[in-house]
Amino acid sequence: MAKEKVVLAYSGGLDTSIIIHWLIENYDYEVIAVCGDVGQGKETEGLEERAKKAGASKLYIADLKEEYVKDYIFPTLKAGAVYEGKYLLGTSHARPIIAKKLVEIAKKEGAVAICHGATGKGNDQVRFELTIKALAPELKIIAPWRVWDIKSREDAVDYAEKNGIEIPVTKKDLYSRDRNVWHISHEGMDLEDPWNEPQLDNLLKLTTPPEKAPDTPKYITVGFEKGEPVSIDGKNYSPLALVEELNKIGGEYGIGIADIVEDRLVGMKSRGVYETPGGTILYAAHDELEYLCLDRDTQAFKRQAAIKFAELVYDGKWFTPLREALSAFVDSTQQTVTGEVKLKLYKGHISPAGAKSKYSLYNEDIASFGDSHELYSHKDAEGFINLFGLPLKVRALMNEKNKNN
Repeated sequence: MAKEKVVLAYSGGLDTSIIIHWLIENYDYEVIAVCGDVGQGKETEGLEERAKKAGASKLYIADLKEEYVKDYIFPTLKAGAVYEGKYLLGTSHARPIIAKKLVEIAKKEGAVAICHGATGKGNDQVRFELTIKALAPELKIIAPWRVWDIKSREDAVDYAEKNGIEIPVTKKDLYSRDRNVWHISHEGMDLEDPWNEPQLDNLLKLTTPPEKAPDTPKYITVGFEKGEPVSIDGKNYSPLALVEELNKIGGEYGIGIADIVEDRLVGMKSRGVYETPGGTILYAAHDELEYLCLDRDTQAFKRQAAIKFAELVYDGKWFTPLREALSAFVDSTQQTVTGEVKLKLYKGHISPAGAKSKYSLYNEDIASFGDSHELYSHKDAEGFINLFGLPLKVRALMNEKNKNN
């Protein structure tokens, strides 16, 4: 009788390397490993050999990078969604697309369960499982970190050594990292104490420490069409190639390092360092273009919606009616967000250096201090202020009357 199948979200890292052996040992499943390639780079090299050596019957490597940028990163960028003012959601919006692929392969293979290596203290367990529930509610979900006896990454290393499992880390380098085309995150070890300054020289993978960045600034121009970035310095790029190029540029100039103590969905605070060089440039450029092209009321409401959008993405609620509705609203606002933004990059800082759009709402004739434009007269301001300030004047008269009585 054929064994039942389980699909494992496989990265080749410490956790998922030992999970293959653990699933076979405890469930007697046939393990099908799936790596969703969202830009891990060299981390995908040699995965098939390692997965099979650990006991998997096969490995799928799904190239999701272009889809990830186009359908997950760009919608979040257009929304202006930033979690708690700092986090550009690099891990958060990668999980739904990976989980979606897990579901597709589980259905193709006739698997009865999907397994992931997210810990019981983290957000990723929620992001994976909400996506699975939304797309394949019939599938069983296995989360080893919530049920096994392993309590720490040191324990996991011991388990691997005991069972002869090849792993890519040692006890001397146990930073928990997540890398994709958008960012790389660093957690654990000395970062667990918020008083410790991050040792950037040893920590960073994408970005030059700002003090070691070039001593002369760099100017770049980013072009947008309907809110989506399409060009750098007049040259058109595919979504993926554009992000990759901006990562190189931003990384060289020390852009996009964020040290964050964030509120996890599960109720605790955690500390991490995120590198998002290209993404930080894109958010800055997109903001500048919206200042030019969106009216005051739309901008104000969109900023409020951005907070909710970020929370939905962070909480793993990508495949929900509200997220989809907010994306529809955002797309409506972006119809005139077309143009170019010039930015100055210097030692970790981004300064706006100019913006232009054929949809610009800035009218120099009206905005100037002169009184030459027929649409605006200085005299009109008096009546406006009288009406706008009428409630304040009425209240002041009432207070004066009652004080005298």
